[in-house]
Amino acid sequence: MKFKYFFMAALAVSAFASCTDLTTEDDPEKDDQEQTDQDDDNTPDQGEDGNQEEGISGNVSGVWKAGSTVNVSGHITVPEGESLTIEEGVTVIFSDKGVGVNHVAIEFTVDGNLYCLGTEDAPVRLTVAEDLRTYGNTFKGFWGGIVAGATCAEMLIDHTIIEYTGGQVIEGSPAAENGYYTAGDDAYPQITTNNVNGNYVITNSIIRNGWSDGIYMMGGNAIIAGNIFSATGYDGAEAVNVKSGCKVDVAGNIMFSPNTNGLKLSSSDQSEVRHQALIQAYNNTIINSGWRRDGEKGGCIYVEEMANVSVFNNLLVNCKFRAITPAYDEPGSEDCYDGENSMIDYNFYASGNVESHLFFEGEYDDDGETLYYSGVKLPYQGYAYNHEEYDPSADVNSKIAKTAEEAEALNPMFVNYDINVDPALYDWNDSWNFHVQGGSPVLEGAYSPSEASRQPFYSVSGLTVNGQTYTSPAVQPWFGAFGLEE
Repeated sequence: MKFKYFFMAALAVSAFASCTDLTTEDDPEKDDQEQTDQDDDNTPDQGEDGNQEEGISGNVSGVWKAGSTVNVSGHITVPEGESLTIEEGVTVIFSDKGVGVNHVAIEFTVDGNLYCLGTEDAPVRLTVAEDLRTYGNTFKGFWGGIVAGATCAEMLIDHTIIEYTGGQVIEGSPAAENGYYTAGDDAYPQITTNNVNGNYVITNSIIRNGWSDGIYMMGGNAIIAGNIFSATGYDGAEAVNVKSGCKVDVAGNIMFSPNTNGLKLSSSDQSEVRHQALIQAYNNTIINSGWRRDGEKGGCIYVEEMANVSVFNNLLVNCKFRAITPAYDEPGSEDCYDGENSMIDYNFYASGNVESHLFFEGEYDDDGETLYYSGVKLPYQGYAYNHEEYDPSADVNSKIAKTAEEAEALNPMFVNYDINVDPALYDWNDSWNFHVQGGSPVLEGAYSPSEASRQPFYSVSGLTVNGQTYTSPAVQPWFGAFGLEE
C-alpha cells in the first residue's frame, strides 16, 4: 500500500440490511460475557449532559456506554487480553491536532478485542469534530483509523460509521513502530487487520471519506457484508484490500467511488506462516471505480500474486476497466493470480453514456519505457478496451456493455440512481436506492454455485465473535447487492 504523498439515508441503510443482515446464533456463554462487560465499565468521566469533555489517551478497555461522546486527544490502545465494547449511539471524536510536535495522526490500536455495537437507529460513530465534516475535507485524513494488531483475537464492527481517516504514517506513528506500515510511505486505512488467526466481522456499517483503503487485511478470517463504502482513497487505494494470511467472504456491499478498485485481492507476502489468500467476493455493487487514479492502474477488481478467488455475481457500474489480472499469461509466477483454482466470471458490467472529466491521453514514461494511455473517457470504452491484463478466461459468461447500444440495453434500472452521470464523481447522495425495478437485466443470468469451492466460507460454520456466531449471506440469484425492492 504505497502512496505519493454524509450520514446515509435511512432508506438506503434499512433496505440494504433487509438483504444482507448476517445470521447470528447466540453462544450459551454470552450472558456471562455480557455481565462481565457490564461490571467492567470504564466509560470516560462524563459531564451532566452525558458527554466526556476532556480528551483521553493511552490504554482503554471495558464499556463506553450508550449515547455518550468520547473525545480522544492521543493514541489509544486496547491492550492484549482485554476488550473494549462501544455501545449504540456512542460518538468517538478524534482530535485532528495529532500527537507531539510532529502532529502524528492519532491511532486507535487494538491489541485485544474491539466490539462496536451500534444499531440502525443509533450507530456508533468514529469521527472528527463536527465542523471538520465537510465536502472539502473528504480526503484530508485527520486521524489514523483502527489498527487491529497481531494479537487482536476478534473484532466486531456493526452499524458503525468510520470517517475522515487516512493520516500519514510517519516517525512516531505506532503502526510504524510496530512494523505494520512504513513511515513516510504509507497512509492509514480506516480498518487494518494483522492476526492470521483473528476473527473479524464488519457488517451494516458505513466506511467513508478516507485518504487510504477502507479495509486493509494482512491477516485473519473475516465476513465483510452489508456495508457502504463511499469516497475511498485520495490518490490510490481500494474499498477492500486483502493480502495473504486471510480467508474472507465479501458480499452484499455497496462500493461507491473507490479511487482505484472496489476489490484488490492479492496473496503478497505468502509464506508458511501467512497462508494463501482465499476470497469469496459475490453480490457486491461497485460504482465509479478507477477514474480518480492517476494513470491507468485499477478499474473495479484487481486480482494478483497467487490469490485464490471466486469473484461472481457482482454488479460493476461506470467503472473504468473490467477485472484486471496482471501476469495472467505467466501461470505459476509470483505476479499471477491462482488461475487454476480461481473463478472470475458471471459479473455484470453496466455503463452510462456520459464522459468522465478525468481521463488520460498520449504517452508517458514508465521506468524508461514509453507507454500510451488508453484514452478511455466512457466506461463502455474501458470495458471494450484491448487491455493487456484482461485474462481471456475470465468473465466469459459475464454481461458486458461494450458499446453505447449495449450500455442502454444493460442499464440496471435502479430504483433511484441515474447511471448517466460523470463516472469520476464521488459525492454521495442520501436519496439513492440501489434496488432494481422489475424487468432489470441484472435479475437474470447470475451464477448459482454448485461446487463447494464456490460457496461462501462462513455460510454454514460461521465465525464466532463476542459470543455470537455470524454466518455469511447466501449467494443471491442476481447481480449486485440488491434485487427487487420488497
